[in-house]
Amino acid sequence: MIKMEIDKMFNVNADCQPDLHYMVDITERLQKIKEMVDAGQYFTINRARQYGKTTTLQALGAFLKKDYIVVSLDFQMLGAAKFKDENVFSVAFARHFIRALERDARINPRQTMPLKEELKKHKTELELLELFEFLSDICREAPKPVILLVDEVDSASNNQVFLDFLAQLRGYYINRKSVAAFHSVILAGIYDVKSIKRKIRSDEEQKVNSPWNIAADFLIDMSFSVKDIIGMLNEYEKDHHTNMDVCQIAGLLHDYTSGYPYLVSRLCKLMDERVAGDELFPDRQSAWTEDGFLKAVRILLSEPNTLFDSLLHKLEDYPELDSMLRSLLFQGKEISYVIGVRSIEAALMFGFVKIRDNLVQIANRIFETLLYNFFLVSPEMQREGICDAAWKDKNLFIENGRLNMKRVIERFVIHFDDLYGDLGEKFYEDDGRRYFMLFLKPVINGQGNCYVEAETRNRERTDLIVDYHGERFIIETKVWYGPARHAEGERQLSDYLEHYHLKTGYMVTFQFNKRKEIGVKEVAVGDKVLVEAIV
Repeated sequence: MIKMEIDKMFNVNADCQPDLHYMVDITERLQKIKEMVDAGQYFTINRARQYGKTTTLQALGAFLKKDYIVVSLDFQMLGAAKFKDENVFSVAFARHFIRALERDARINPRQTMPLKEELKKHKTELELLELFEFLSDICREAPKPVILLVDEVDSASNNQVFLDFLAQLRGYYINRKSVAAFHSVILAGIYDVKSIKRKIRSDEEQKVNSPWNIAADFLIDMSFSVKDIIGMLNEYEKDHHTNMDVCQIAGLLHDYTSGYPYLVSRLCKLMDERVAGDELFPDRQSAWTEDGFLKAVRILLSEPNTLFDSLLHKLEDYPELDSMLRSLLFQGKEISYVIGVRSIEAALMFGFVKIRDNLVQIANRIFETLLYNFFLVSPEMQREGICDAAWKDKNLFIENGRLNMKRVIERFVIHFDDLYGDLGEKFYEDDGRRYFMLFLKPVINGQGNCYVEAETRNRERTDLIVDYHGERFIIETKVWYGPARHAEGERQLSDYLEHYHLKTGYMVTFQFNKRKEIGVKEVAVGDKVLVEAIV
């Protein structure tokens, strides 16, 4: 039989396979997980959607097979009906377990015969207690320690059944010196099993203590580092010889995604399959550049995908999460990490945020831009008069495919003064930047992105970055606190321009002095030109 050679590709669907896909080398990660397994720990790999959990579990199963009998299950395969009650679940689990054991571990069928016979006698009746007695017998007679891997534990649709299942795992774990048990158990899903009852509860009973309190903390970083991405791109480069600057592209990928696995792979896939062959990027060599990368970012943020859909639906399910993210993005509020705050825990669980220096930050630039775009087109924001003004003027700002940011700011000053010139100081301070972004959104819609520079977000610095057709604009929105603070802001903007190797920057200052003179002027600061607006 002739084996067909299949060209490798970047994969964003299901698990990645080294012979089929360009992927990060996760050997070091697998070794760290194996150390936990070797120690006999039970734990949960809970990460946000499309964070590489399934790929990691599949690779881990193969990594452990030399030393262990690995049984890999997927609760999603069972279906909701199999969680109806204890007996239905036990029967379904037993059958799923036997098939996996015989198929993957190639264990002697004789060892599973007692459980099979029990299933024949009682097709619909098997209590959890009885199930685990059979599982214990299998573990005792197995030639090597047995490891249980369960993916998609979130699929458990009956809270009580799943809690009882965890209780059995806990009981055997505690007593494993006297009774045979799984050497290690790994559960994978989005929700932390310790709090999963909140998601899957279907009754009124509130159980405070989770049986999964025996689980070890899983602290292994599953995001991609710059080094990880470089390794993947080098593999791609060996096949395609694009002459890309691997370190530069890897840096851009990490800068925009913070190593979120799906986002890294998706952007690479877009550059390889969508950007390359475009009118502006006729081949792979032109696509694997900074301009090609920014084009891929624009495509990603404009396309429907399951990750973005899932994230945005969570804002409907968790109103407090929606409120917190709006405060974080538009008001630049510092939010300290506090254990147990539901909005923060939800934001972490779903991947919206990360904790840095004990402060809550949006997880990556892609999510940040996604959220800005989503919030800015909400009905309550679109009702603002500044949006209508922007839509009427939007054709005034593009010249030969380039964005005239100075003209954008000039028109914003005029419209803002007409619409909101009589409102109070507090309004401006809370909402000035938001209104500028509302005005900017129709102008760059579909062709560019606007986001807050995450490294500098705090109460005093509100730097906006605009990418439009490969051209970058730096805009500072400020509140007037006197000449000295204004001059300091000018120096900060000048330094920031130096960091990005730009000569021109923009500053929009909201001033509350009744005698202010609105307008736009250019100011030289060293070798930089600042286009400054007083609103």
